Amino acid sequence: MQKIGFDNEKYLSMQSEHIRERIAQFGGKLYLEFGGKLFDDFHASRVLPGFQPDSKVRMLQQLRDDVEIVLVVNANDIEKNKVRGDLGITYDDDCLRLMDSFRSLDLFVGSVVVTQYAGQGAADAFLKRLEALGVRSYRHYPIAGYPSDVAHIVSDEGFGKNDYIETSHSLVVITAPGPGSGKMATCLSQLYHEHKRGVAAGYAKFETFPIWNLSLNHPVNLAYEAATADLNDVNMIDPFHFDAYGVTTVNYNRDVEIFPVLRAIFERIQHKSPYQSPTDMGVNMAGNCIIDDEACRQASRMEILRRYYNTLVARVKGEADDEQIRKLELVMQKANVTADLCPAFAAANAKAEETGAPAGAMVLPDGRLITGKTSSLLGASASMLMNAMKVEGNINDELDLIPDQVIQPISDLKTRHLGHRNPRLHSDEVLLALAISGLTNPLAAHAQQQLDKLSGADAHFSVIISEEDIQLYKSLGIHVTCEPKYEVKKFYHK
Repeated sequence: MQKIGFDNEKYLSMQSEHIRERIAQFGGKLYLEFGGKLFDDFHASRVLPGFQPDSKVRMLQQLRDDVEIVLVVNANDIEKNKVRGDLGITYDDDCLRLMDSFRSLDLFVGSVVVTQYAGQGAADAFLKRLEALGVRSYRHYPIAGYPSDVAHIVSDEGFGKNDYIETSHSLVVITAPGPGSGKMATCLSQLYHEHKRGVAAGYAKFETFPIWNLSLNHPVNLAYEAATADLNDVNMIDPFHFDAYGVTTVNYNRDVEIFPVLRAIFERIQHKSPYQSPTDMGVNMAGNCIIDDEACRQASRMEILRRYYNTLVARVKGEADDEQIRKLELVMQKANVTADLCPAFAAANAKAEETGAPAGAMVLPDGRLITGKTSSLLGASASMLMNAMKVEGNINDELDLIPDQVIQPISDLKTRHLGHRNPRLHSDEVLLALAISGLTNPLAAHAQQQLDKLSGADAHFSVIISEEDIQLYKSLGIHVTCEPKYEVKKFYHK
């Protein structure tokens, strides 16, 4: 089993207490810019074994009575129908989804802010939709000279033109469907308006990565660079923090680059800056909750390897470029990462060479290695999933859990009626067939009960497998990588 490297309960307690302290520091009102994913932070759970994907939301639930959530979305993203890649829905629809999610957890959503508003038609339609739903909404406008012209920004013609967001709680969490929504500008605009009203309020930033009190080249921080290779984010020593305190901390380039401007804005609004560095602005306590550094290092190295192979595949699909690959190769060198880190890589390719067809290999959570090959009725991913369930359930490998008379009609349906050229079953189809077999075969039912044991396994395939198979594996908590090549040479692979 993978070693636990992170104390999640300590994190929940320490993080919520630290935020309470920051609220008190500013006299009882804090605007907290929330970066990264509030829900389902699977990257953090992969590089910090023991971190739960819902930890951030659970932390906010501990502060429930003090929390108000404000969602921010860029009008230009609404106009362009920008889509979240992981969910396949537009940013405006995701705002509604997030509101439902927060409310289901008894977290108060106060309003939605449309930033960069300049009369965009799609933004107007979204604002009317919010009004019809009874959701308070506000408009923030483009500011000429932002972020460099501080005198204009902090004036009635800058922040002063924005709607003042009416809030009623001491902790106002500013979050968004994705990057570039204008969270920081929204927080600063509110500080301007609160100051004009004589209300003491402060700003802080919640970013899990990079972890400020780990070293620059710690694998956990390097894994963050790997995850953001497409965004040009680079970890760096915070020079402002070192100059102010003589202490070395880690931040990332965008926050370091913008800090002089932020400090000038703070000074113009409040006459002095509450912070001496970008690190000062952060409230993240994750680095204090690592209990097994080596476990986190190993988990992060594996994550870097996964990111590299997934980006190689993305390049084949035209979704990534050579520059991203180059950055990831540099990260791998810094973290001493090679494909030898995971035995599934060599095993999958060896099995493919042996059989002359696509194959896969999986390292189970307890370290055992299994393989799967392509057969006449099962693809490599389906075959390997069946083998994994047999191993976990101590079932004889020679036993057929799904009889041919169950598989064959499904294959015929696919090719004769549904337009598929490949008669082999995908992983999800195999699980459905297994469920049917389980009605009369106790061993098939027993095999199906092993699925939960596969969470945390690493699977690698000798070719790019179908998106259906990838999503099924991910839903089971299995990490998937593929060699950057297709089984068949053709132009269209959907």
